[in-house]
Amino acid sequence: MPKRLLITPAALSWPQGEAMAERAAALGTEIVRLKADRLTGLPDTYRDAKTTMAVVTASPSRRRPQPIPPSADWRFDLAEGCPAHCAYCYLAGSLKGPPIIRAYANLPEILAELPPLLGQGQVTSRNAARMAEGTTFEASCYTDPLGIEHITGSLAETIRFFGAWEAEAQLRFTTKYDAIDPLLALPHGHRTRIRFSVNARAAERFEGGAPRVAKRLAAMRKAALAGYRIGLTVAPILALPDWAEAYDTLLADCGAALSGTPDPDLTVELITHRFTEGSREILQGWYPGSALEMDPAQRTRKTTKFGSIKYVFPRERMAELRASLEASVARHLPQARILYWT
Repeated sequence: MPKRLLITPAALSWPQGEAMAERAAALGTEIVRLKADRLTGLPDTYRDAKTTMAVVTASPSRRRPQPIPPSADWRFDLAEGCPAHCAYCYLAGSLKGPPIIRAYANLPEILAELPPLLGQGQVTSRNAARMAEGTTFEASCYTDPLGIEHITGSLAETIRFFGAWEAEAQLRFTTKYDAIDPLLALPHGHRTRIRFSVNARAAERFEGGAPRVAKRLAAMRKAALAGYRIGLTVAPILALPDWAEAYDTLLADCGAALSGTPDPDLTVELITHRFTEGSREILQGWYPGSALEMDPAQRTRKTTKFGSIKYVFPRERMAELRASLEASVARHLPQARILYWT
């Protein structure tokens, strides 16, 4: 729940922007209507930034979808910045400036960029193993769209857009939140996959501000019963004490949550924990005293295809984690497709 909402004149020129301001005001948020489109008065501290939302318009470059392998063909953004307080947050170092949430008001312009890309991706559009998914569009990998939906309303509009789009296309988004009820009756046309981000119980202490996994699994069951396609994003996989048992229990709980639901076309993405020097520095500044292991000496240094450096688990530990989690998926979720391991 933001304490302050900054909104630009350009954002107010869109009905969606005015609606965001009205929803936030009804919840008791202070509304600051800026005199110009440049954001000013941004907070310096982490605490204040995390309770600030800015409603702006996405520029042409921000509206342009980008490839996002191995998850989907394309990603587009409804917002940037997340309301949660995860000590491992991969957004740290990825977004510039203080960690406020920026929500985009010009949603019609954002969605208008998608139809020309139909059939043009490389991950599912032209991949024999995943071609049945159609052209896949990832919504807002730089935020949790469900976590801010009670203010933006953008996710519901996007689901309706895909539900009415008579094409081989699929919307995907990931969430750690459970406020799924307003989405259940939407005309989604079976063209939206809701992917629930889950982790072992011992990892919940690193996920401040997010609902417990049990609540996410209850929301997942509701979504499956409402006919949505379902995905599990097990991330970030951590080398916790007794990790093999912990993740096996998690996946057993996932199987129990989906028991008796219609075929959810279940997919699983397995993503191990990694960090960069930059993200490590930012996260340790945000969460001093965190028990999350981020010791470069215990990791393998890896150069990405973009030339940057990240620290991942050593090869032997990676192999152990992969074998164990894939076996647990096969045991508890035999109908699931594992899309990738990374």
